[in-house]
Amino acid sequence: MDLLNPIDAIFLAAESREHPMHVGGLQLFEPPADADPDFLRSMYAEVMATTEVRPRFRRQQRRILGNFSSVVWSHADRMDLGYHVRRCALPAPGGDAELLDLVGRLHSALLDRHRPLWEGRLIEGLAGGRFAIYIKVHHALMDGVSALRLLQRTLTEDPLDTRLRVPWTLGPAEREPEEGESVWEQLRKAAPRLLTGVGATATALRAVTEGRLELPLSAPSTMFNVPIGGARSVAVGSWPLDRIHAVRSATGTTVNDVVLALSAAALRAYLLERNALPDKPLTAMVPVNLRSNAEPDSDGNQVAALLCNLGTDIADPLQRLQTISASMRRSKEVFTQLPRLEAIALSALLMSPLPLVFVPGFQALPRVPFNLVISNVPGPRKPVYVQGARLERNYPLSIPFDGQAMNITVTSTADNLDFGIVGCRRSVPQLSNFIGHIDTALRDLERATA
Repeated sequence: MDLLNPIDAIFLAAESREHPMHVGGLQLFEPPADADPDFLRSMYAEVMATTEVRPRFRRQQRRILGNFSSVVWSHADRMDLGYHVRRCALPAPGGDAELLDLVGRLHSALLDRHRPLWEGRLIEGLAGGRFAIYIKVHHALMDGVSALRLLQRTLTEDPLDTRLRVPWTLGPAEREPEEGESVWEQLRKAAPRLLTGVGATATALRAVTEGRLELPLSAPSTMFNVPIGGARSVAVGSWPLDRIHAVRSATGTTVNDVVLALSAAALRAYLLERNALPDKPLTAMVPVNLRSNAEPDSDGNQVAALLCNLGTDIADPLQRLQTISASMRRSKEVFTQLPRLEAIALSALLMSPLPLVFVPGFQALPRVPFNLVISNVPGPRKPVYVQGARLERNYPLSIPFDGQAMNITVTSTADNLDFGIVGCRRSVPQLSNFIGHIDTALRDLERATA
C-alpha cells in the first residue's frame, strides 16, 4: 500500500464524468516494407503474452477509514490484460478524420476505478497499411512527461530489432515503502515536506511584488473558461522542426517560446473568427519538468507551473513572440532559484484558485486562474521503431476541465514537431480549425524573420 503525494491525490479527487483526469498519446506507425497483412494481429498476440506487470501498472484505488479513496494505492493481485489492451479497426481504408473521431471517443471515457488506471488500443485499417496505438494513463499514476518517456523506451532506433517492449514490463525498479511500513509512518516521514510551502509563499510574494511573476486570477474570461461536458474532440498537426529552429535562431528565443507563440496566434485567430477576443492578453499555464536525468520516468507528478502572458492582444507576430519570451524568462528566473520541493509548492500556490472551479457556484467567478494549459514535452530526436515499424507521428493528448475547455500539448518526433489539441466537444466547436491557424502563424513568423 503506497501513499499518494498531494498533487496525485488532487487528480483523483477532482475526477468526474465531465472531468476525465487521464493523459494519453496517439502514435502513428508505418509498417516495414515486408510486413504481411497480419502484422498487427501478430503484434497484438505477442503483446498479450507479456503478462508480467510491474507494480506501477497494477496500482488501483484503495479506500481506508471508510471513505478516503484518494490517499493510498493498493495493487491488483491479478491483471486482466484483455481488458486493458484491445485491438480494433477503422472501416478500411480509414482516414485521419475517422481515426481522430475514434480517439476522441476513447479519450472521453473514464478509466475504471475498480481496475489499474490505464488502457491501450492497437488500431488498424488506416490507409496504406499504417496502424496507430492509443494509450491513456490516469494523471495520478504518472504525469505526461514520464508517460511519454516511458513509451519512448518501448521503441528502438534499430529498424532490424524485432524485440517487443511494452511499458508495463519496464523498470527502473520502483522505490517501495519499507516492508511493514504503515501509511501513518509514511505520513510522518512526508510531513516535513509540507513546510516547504512557507518558503514558497515568501518567494511568491516577493516575485509578485517585483513584477516577475504573472498573477493567477488575472486572466480574462474567454469562451474556453466555462463549465464543460464529458465528450472530447481531438485535433492534431505536424510541422518540420527545421522551420521552428529557423524562427528560434532568427529571434533569439527558445523552441518553447516559438511553440507558445504559434499557440497564441492560433488562439487569437480562432477567437477573432467568433468576435470573442478579449482586450486583455490570455494567460497560459506552462508545466516545466523538475526531474533529474537519473529519474526520467519516476512515479507521480514532478512539475512546476509557470504562468505566461500569451500576448494575444498584440497583432504583430514578432512583438507577440518577444512578449511571450520575456514573460517565460522572468518566471524561469524565479523557479530556478528554488529547491525542487519549494518549486512544486510555489506551483501549487499559484494554482491554488484552480480547485474552486470544481466547487458548485464558483464557476461564476469573475476571473480564472489561467485560460488554458500549453505543454511542450521533448520526444525522440532520431527515427524510432517498434518491430521494424517506424513511428511517423506522436501526438500527446491531455486534459481539459471546467474553466479550461482546451489543452494544447506538443512533442517532437525525429524531424517533426507534433501538436495534440484536446477540447470539450460542446464548448470548443470546429477544433480542427486550430491546425490551419497554427500553420498560418508559422508562415507569418517566417515572413517576419526573412
